[in-house]
Amino acid sequence: MKIMADKSLHVMLMYVISHLGLIFFMYPGNVISSTEQGHWLPVLVGVVIHFIFINIYMKGLSYFPKKDIIRIYAGIGKGTAILFIAPVFLYFSMILLITLRAYAEIITIVFLSKTPLWAIMLLLISISTYIAAKGVETIFRTGLLLSLLFLPIIIFIFFTSFQNVDWRYVVPLDADLGFIIKRTYLESFFAFSGGFLFLGFVQPYFSYDRKYILWAAAFLIPFFLFSVYIPVLTFGQATSATTFLPYVVAVDAININWLMFDRVTMFFLLSLISFIMLYLALVSWKAIRILSHYLPSIKPVKLLLALAAAVYIACFFIPDWKDVEKLFWWNTFLRFYILIAIPFSLFFFGRRMKRKGIDESI
Repeated sequence: MKIMADKSLHVMLMYVISHLGLIFFMYPGNVISSTEQGHWLPVLVGVVIHFIFINIYMKGLSYFPKKDIIRIYAGIGKGTAILFIAPVFLYFSMILLITLRAYAEIITIVFLSKTPLWAIMLLLISISTYIAAKGVETIFRTGLLLSLLFLPIIIFIFFTSFQNVDWRYVVPLDADLGFIIKRTYLESFFAFSGGFLFLGFVQPYFSYDRKYILWAAAFLIPFFLFSVYIPVLTFGQATSATTFLPYVVAVDAININWLMFDRVTMFFLLSLISFIMLYLALVSWKAIRILSHYLPSIKPVKLLLALAAAVYIACFFIPDWKDVEKLFWWNTFLRFYILIAIPFSLFFFGRRMKRKGIDESI
């Protein structure tokens, strides 16, 4: 009997860097646009929902040790597999398309304005596809390496970004729940829902302790909160709401006299882009795991190359940033379906299986 190695540290770090790659770009602007004051409440609501569904998801997975969600749903029935696995695959495909196109655009706008968009997208998809082709072990080892290299830089710049804040902008703290129905706030859940589904795909390969995931989620709370508040405390609500990438603009205003480089923004962005490439690799690997289960006659590498080519070509049908924003919005409905349906269904089926097992043993 094969004993799975405990990879709690690797899983925790992958969880952290996947979310960090998503937090600092789109999330602050979405939350700042959703309300004019009391930004702590939208962040708090998102974090609480995040914790609730992570716990439900992990509890549901605990009923099916050494099984990924593909085998779990397939074992329950063909109709169940279609109902849950098909939307998950569609969601992964949409994530690949939106993330590749959006972050290529961001790279072009921020620091590679003269580089063609197709070249940036080709670089991102090529590196992430190569990592995905090497398998889950390589992805997680790469995550450990990137964490050692870039997490200290991210944390250093994060604390340094408080340099220009004016704490008077923190008031008023009054808030209402009107933001919940706003489009921009609903889109902000891209940063919450994108990084935890991989927990249901790694169980057959190695084990992890659930408390490490909860620690990782707790570690991310200040980043969710201050990625929003640092731009607000630096420029004020009115100005922050008009900027394209509020936190990146706030980081660009940092001045460190003793640092030999003029701009820390470059190191910050390169660190986050490396996280995004690994995130794309992880999502690609998950999508191919689904395809390989239903198309076992085709080699996974061929499926991966076909998926990468399809995503890359599809990016050319998205002409500008307005269309990227439309895709973000259209994907929101699927995102909430995945966020709610997958954790609750696993929990429900797991409880039912456990109850049946008890009943049969009596």
